[in-house]
Amino acid sequence: MISRRNIRVKVMQTIYTVTTLEKEVKPGEPQKILQDHFDQTRSLLIYLIYFLSEVARYAETDAHQKASKHLPTTADLNVNTKISNNEVLVKMMNDPALKEQFAKEKPGNITDKELLRKVYHSLVNSSEYRSYINKPERDRSEEKKIVEFILNDLMLANETFVSYAEENFSNWDDDGELVVQLLVAYLQKPGSYNFKQMMSADKEQFAKTLLQTVLEKGDHLQSLIIPKLKNWDPERIALLDMIMMKMGVAEFLYFETIPPKVTINEYIDLAKDYSTPQSGQFVNGILDNIHKELVSQGKLQKVEYKKSQ
Repeated sequence: MISRRNIRVKVMQTIYTVTTLEKEVKPGEPQKILQDHFDQTRSLLIYLIYFLSEVARYAETDAHQKASKHLPTTADLNVNTKISNNEVLVKMMNDPALKEQFAKEKPGNITDKELLRKVYHSLVNSSEYRSYINKPERDRSEEKKIVEFILNDLMLANETFVSYAEENFSNWDDDGELVVQLLVAYLQKPGSYNFKQMMSADKEQFAKTLLQTVLEKGDHLQSLIIPKLKNWDPERIALLDMIMMKMGVAEFLYFETIPPKVTINEYIDLAKDYSTPQSGQFVNGILDNIHKELVSQGKLQKVEYKKSQ
């Protein structure tokens, strides 16, 4: 489920953390830091699913509170709770894997109940909701449509909700877009995710190997980079730029199935997003030069690359 781009971001962040630690790095600690990054992605996904489901289920709470008034009105005694049994949400709530993660992550502990109440009332006051509850029958497309409305219009388009998510999940900027895509896909087919396995075995191996390779062969990778810096002082190169260039060169040399063009483009984009305004062009120039040199020296052992020659 996690993309290779996000894997590269988390490996980059892990190497940065390890590089800047003032204490000695213990064996296995980098791998633990990397795993923590992946766990944060899952936690964010679980939280979004939980909040979405709780907005719909709040109809039951609302009905109970209004019926419990000292002098409830007819309207108080007839709150429509159709949304709380939305077919998409019922399937989600019956997913054993999701139940297990709710029990483990306990997303309710960080949920702002007042924010939840406000989002629910925004739902109740919307024309989309009135249209939904005015249809006594349940239509599959309408069931999905109202859930997507809650997600897109009442959560993701809500600055207060997004700010709350940013405050509670430091990985929101890194993972938000990916996690929303995962959630939308999950809504299409509830019960289809193995939340314990957030990425395929080959992607997990890629993450671990990339981290280990850059840490273990860092000096060699840097020795290939420094001659290409020309008038640049290696000590004044942005640390993230150096880390990304090392990762790029590691992919050139030790990941035979990844095309060099893909590697270069990935790190150009990451440099633009995570480093200085000039970093994209800088990283592009250095990696491109190293790539050409490795090709001329016959040191590029790419499976696809060799096939194309």
